[in-house]
Amino acid sequence: MRGAKETTFRGERAVVLRWENLQATVLPEIGANLISFRDLIRGFTLLHEPGVNEMDDFRRTPYLYGIPVLFPPNRYDAGTFTYAGTHVQLPVNEAATGAHLHGVLYDTAWEVKDFGSTQVESYVVLSVKVDEAHPLFAKWPFCFTFELRYGLNEFGLSQHVLVRNDGGGSMPCLVGFHTAVNAPFAEHGDATDYRCRFTIGERWELDNRGLPTGVRLPLTLYEQALRDVGAYPFVESMDNHYTALAQDGYNRMELWDMKRDVTLVYDVGLGFGQWMVWNHYGQPGFFCAEPQVNVVNAPNLELPADEVGLFPVRPGEVWEAHSRLYVRDGGVKQD
Repeated sequence: MRGAKETTFRGERAVVLRWENLQATVLPEIGANLISFRDLIRGFTLLHEPGVNEMDDFRRTPYLYGIPVLFPPNRYDAGTFTYAGTHVQLPVNEAATGAHLHGVLYDTAWEVKDFGSTQVESYVVLSVKVDEAHPLFAKWPFCFTFELRYGLNEFGLSQHVLVRNDGGGSMPCLVGFHTAVNAPFAEHGDATDYRCRFTIGERWELDNRGLPTGVRLPLTLYEQALRDVGAYPFVESMDNHYTALAQDGYNRMELWDMKRDVTLVYDVGLGFGQWMVWNHYGQPGFFCAEPQVNVVNAPNLELPADEVGLFPVRPGEVWEAHSRLYVRDGGVKQD
């Protein structure tokens, strides 16, 4: 079976993509969240999706499910910074840290520009366009278009992200995703059968408010295992920030089900120079593999722009990146 259709998911408007055994569901009116990615034949529920009785929790914290868009990603001290002469004042929505958290698009309604199926894939295209009259302009005072395209076929789930600056001044390219991955993802699976691997380099030191100090730390023995051979993702509570360091040309997270000897690959490409890893306080079930263009709170750090991933999208320019989620046979270490 192949195709794309508009329907509902637990009472919310949805677009469902289908390609043979694979199915993906996106919720346009709640942040264009790719809320579900499943292998229906093998019984794999690959993303953390809300159950029938969890929709209220999803609406309160949509960034803990599926693939939410972070724009800008993670925390910003007092919600404020100035970039290229434009002052930004985001709402302080995390009282404990006095910071803004997770940006302005993860709960916004998006337009469905197109969906359908061709001989090579099923797809959906979603978009947000912000100008001076848009309610989001008060929080993010830049004119821009943000577009997402998801495609589903024999190669898995592809994601294309595009940001165009529609205004007259430079806009910072602060983009990330709070991708919530199930561990275990197999029906009747056990989290202890899973090993996770990330292409990480160094760890950013965070203060007690979750903001970078500017210091980069060497990896612990556990983090080295996470980088090199894979490690159980719930050994300790993680809310950690890392530089991305490509391995063999790939920048990705791999999650190996050792019992079934299959690996979920989340290849985010080289456009994302940072990773956040949050594992739900070390509780087995799911963790968030979060690719980010920039370091947390980057515009407020006194570090070179290229070190913290702070660069402009100039008027009329387009920034884009590609990612892919797929399952392959074998473990996380393939020579």
